[in-house]
Amino acid sequence: MTKEAILGAIRRGLKRGPLPADQRAMLEGRLASHPRHLIPARSRLPRPDQVALFIANVEKEFGTVERVPDLDAIPAALADYLAAQNLPTGFAMAPHPELLGIPWSSRPLLQPAARRAEASDQVSLQHGFAGIAETGSLMLPSAPERPTTLNLLADTAVVVLRASRIHGAYEEAWDRLRAEHRDQRTGGAMPRNIMFVTGPSRSADIEQTLELGAHGPRRLHILLVDDDPAALPPGEAEAPPPAAVPGGPAVPGD
Repeated sequence: MTKEAILGAIRRGLKRGPLPADQRAMLEGRLASHPRHLIPARSRLPRPDQVALFIANVEKEFGTVERVPDLDAIPAALADYLAAQNLPTGFAMAPHPELLGIPWSSRPLLQPAARRAEASDQVSLQHGFAGIAETGSLMLPSAPERPTTLNLLADTAVVVLRASRIHGAYEEAWDRLRAEHRDQRTGGAMPRNIMFVTGPSRSADIEQTLELGAHGPRRLHILLVDDDPAALPPGEAEAPPPAAVPGGPAVPGD
């Protein structure tokens, strides 16, 4: 059924024709402006505190986070995590350019396979589009370079997320998606599927007993790349380069 057929059926049910021009213009303006509702104050924080809130909320929901300085540190961090959890070194990986460019050869035992996940996969590595501090959620839109199956099938889901992509509120993550995503076929801003992941899968439907991995991954581990100097904890920001002193050794710049 086409869009016009669906709208026509709705109009017949409401017993009216198309909207008058003034009402149509008002609704189109509202859709284009994306007006804000109330945004929780808990996410209105300085950048270091915003990232700290994201991490705290992830951990509150049974996820884990490890901060790494750059993408080159991902192989060592992932290898250590897999070893600590007694997991295999082979994993399905999103065919995203950032992940494909990681120097995996620095850890030869790791066996990344750039593809969508299969039911037999124990570990998946996904590329995180955005994080939301107010709930500790990941925003994972579907795309050829971000297969949705990586979010669902593997028992252990690992996500690489840049600190610069952590936002305070959901509205800001939606803004980023609209700004960066354009569907090549339709020209629209929305992908076919968007998943919000808050911790590993869990359920307490049976006798109110919490069971992890009920209908998805039982582990969620985030490798957080510290690419945003403004988001580093106090005291961890890079010091200014030494300033040269004529006739003497370099001293820290003032």
